[in-house]
Amino acid sequence: MNKANIDIDTTFKYYYRPLCLYAIHYVRNMELAEDIVQDSFSALWEKLNEQEHPIENLKAYLYTMVRNRSLDYLKKEPLFDMSLSPADLEETLTDEEAENRSLMEARMWTAIDALPERCREVFLLNKRDGMKYKEIAELFGISVHTVDNHITKALRLIREGAKKIYTFLFN
Repeated sequence: MNKANIDIDTTFKYYYRPLCLYAIHYVRNMELAEDIVQDSFSALWEKLNEQEHPIENLKAYLYTMVRNRSLDYLKKEPLFDMSLSPADLEETLTDEEAENRSLMEARMWTAIDALPERCREVFLLNKRDGMKYKEIAELFGISVHTVDNHITKALRLIREGAKKIYTFLFN
């Protein structure tokens, strides 16, 4: 692909979240992961403006760029073990596994973002923050049964939403 064949806005919207989730597997910090991905897109845009030769596989190119920038960051960190090579990190989680996981996580978060507001709040308080149903019920002034209904509804909608997103993107 070359600049003429790449819609950078569409590419950014499609790959941004999965690439951030991919980078976070390396750097373990969401803000840093976002910075790495944004820098990668800036570098891609510059490369497309300068490059004569097309990028054959944009997805592979972006994931490689984000991985390399993440590893470069880790090498600069004082706590990073300099005796580790990229292959040592890849044994922990292969690039393909990290890429697949980041795509699944992105689909899941897109589905969570689409939940009705109260349903999303209750779901995240329970699943992300580890709050008990009773604690959530007290926080919102609702019954434990209502909390259970919200979480059941959220799980159903997330499953349905993730399937729809997957079907839309890959079929």
